[in-house]
Amino acid sequence: MTRNLGQFDRIARLALGAVLIILAAMGTIGVWGYLGVIFVGTAFLNFCPIYRVLGIKTCSDC
Repeated sequence: MTRNLGQFDRIARLALGAVLIILAAMGTIGVWGYLGVIFVGTAFLNFCPIYRVLGIKTCSDC
């Protein structure tokens, strides 16, 4: 897997994913909020498979 996420993109995915997971755990938005695990996972892996298919790279040095 080659890196395709920039720093801002990683931080935004991590924050959004964490918020979704917390809201789902509290029962506010239902089980769909656990999709936030995907955002957190892609942030830690520094790779987004959808970006790869679309040919998008948000990192400046990759």
